[in-house]
Amino acid sequence: MPNLSATQLQQFATELLTAGGVLPDEAAVIAESLVGANLRGHDSHGVMRIPFYLDFLKKDVARTGAPFNVLKETDSTLVVDAGWGFGQPAARRLTERLIDKAKSGGVGIGTMLHCSHVGRLGEYCEMAAEAGLVAMMMVNTHGHARRIAPAGGKRRRLGTNPLAIAAPNGDAPLVLDIGTSATAEGKVRVKKIAGEPCPEGWIIDEDGRPSTDPNVIYDSEGTILPLGGDQAYKGFGLALMVEILTGALSGGDVVREQPTARNGNCVFMLVVDPAHFGGAEHFAGEVRDLAEFVRSCPTIDPDGEILLPGDPERRTMARRTETGIPIDAGNWKPLVELAERLGVEAPTTDGL
Repeated sequence: MPNLSATQLQQFATELLTAGGVLPDEAAVIAESLVGANLRGHDSHGVMRIPFYLDFLKKDVARTGAPFNVLKETDSTLVVDAGWGFGQPAARRLTERLIDKAKSGGVGIGTMLHCSHVGRLGEYCEMAAEAGLVAMMMVNTHGHARRIAPAGGKRRRLGTNPLAIAAPNGDAPLVLDIGTSATAEGKVRVKKIAGEPCPEGWIIDEDGRPSTDPNVIYDSEGTILPLGGDQAYKGFGLALMVEILTGALSGGDVVREQPTARNGNCVFMLVVDPAHFGGAEHFAGEVRDLAEFVRSCPTIDPDGEILLPGDPERRTMARRTETGIPIDAGNWKPLVELAERLGVEAPTTDGL
């Protein structure tokens, strides 16, 4: 299994994207975002996406150098058409603009349509949390990429429709970053590429039977299950509301039998400055006390511990920063083959 430092992997990712036709400044932003996902253990949103991104570019599903076109704007709201540009640069610009609005007037609410895949949502909410703000972000698939069926159903109706919420908490911000499905589609794709089975409870085949074969999602009408296990109606209900807040509210598209736009993301984001509400000091103290109280909960396992949202990612990041980022052979091979076609030298993988 290849094991690379974040610096190695980010340079390699930047070179691949640039050689594939992405403008250098955008390539650097995308590479940083992808490797940041790998560092935190979200490999489904990491460098394995590069071949797909370059295929999007080739097919004009994603564009490099697209304008960030503001359609409507007030002191607290922002509506953007991303022109089918790459999602990471567009999402960072949206987040930066909403942070400024929140600091000025207490709240920034924004939507974005015609945007390619924005990647790990927690990244943008963390940006706000690092600025002392609370943030929530969610996306749909612009009417494409139906992956999950309603609870009790066996045909795809919605995307995995992820959402993230972050709150500042000293040097350990609380960051919830989840899909509204049992797993992210990218994690099923990682299993498919690696030739590994999915864990039980992730997917069903086209007849509604439980399956562990990731190919049923791509080669047939299998579906990913909604979040919630035997209460999957809760996960699907949440996914439905994300679809409305992103596709309908933004002026973009919701899912239908025949999509009417390219495959991408419609985005909804809310950023709030606690200073304009109960006060920044009060907020910080309450969040700190809440986190400490929850962590103090006795554990069922005598050796167990209570983890809060964001803890697993920070631990994984610390470990992978020190020991390197592992990439399974199935996901490394397409990157090496892509590098050979583009004339990019792949980094050595025999240690850090």
